[in-house]
Amino acid sequence: MPKSIARSKTRKSVAKRFKITARGKVLRAHSSRRHLLSSKNAKRRRHLGKAALVDRTDVARIKANLPFG
Repeated sequence: MPKSIARSKTRKSVAKRFKITARGKVLRAHSSRRHLLSSKNAKRRRHLGKAALVDRTDVARIKANLPFG
């Protein structure tokens, strides 16, 4: 029987933290949104809730762990 080609599996921890857009950009969540929110003003809390782009130096490493992207 011929040996099948090994496929790379999705790292589930990476899949929970990052999202790849239709154009291939990688999105991440902001930190500092879990607790001690009363000391942060409303504008800061609102902006922390939105997604941010991952730095271009990290994109290749994240995409390698999300083969089905």
